[in-house]
Amino acid sequence: MRELDIAEVSRQTGMPASTLRFYEETGLIASVGRRGLRRQFDARVLDKLALIALGRSAGFSLEEIARMFAPDGKPRIDRRQLTARAEELDRRIRKLTAMRDGLRHAAACPARSHMECPRFRGYLRAAASGAGGARGKNTDARRGKTPSDSLPSKKKSI
Repeated sequence: MRELDIAEVSRQTGMPASTLRFYEETGLIASVGRRGLRRQFDARVLDKLALIALGRSAGFSLEEIARMFAPDGKPRIDRRQLTARAEELDRRIRKLTAMRDGLRHAAACPARSHMECPRFRGYLRAAASGAGGARGKNTDARRGKTPSDSLPSKKKSI
């Protein structure tokens, strides 16, 4: 298998060399040696770094990602954990969509004052109850409702 020095791995992945050194120190990746002062990596490290980047993008911690690899470095991914993370992302997407819709409505609202707009006041009530993300976890979420369940319907007229 072909070897790449740390600069080439950095160039191909877009990750700074300091990140690669940190990942090596924490055991996420391993170099295969050195050529002069430069660490050398097996070219397969690129796939592993892509998996790490994907996991980070999905919100997994480095500790969670480390557990997704067997001692030999091969992926050992818990499908239930992936499903749980996907459901968490769905909740976050619904919350962000509700926030986006509220901001768009506020920007285009034809009412003389936002406080006179029933729909805007509905967004305020949702935000005050925590459904809009202003206060973190809320009672609606514990009852299985999404933030958008607490927001006024788009079909309401102003």
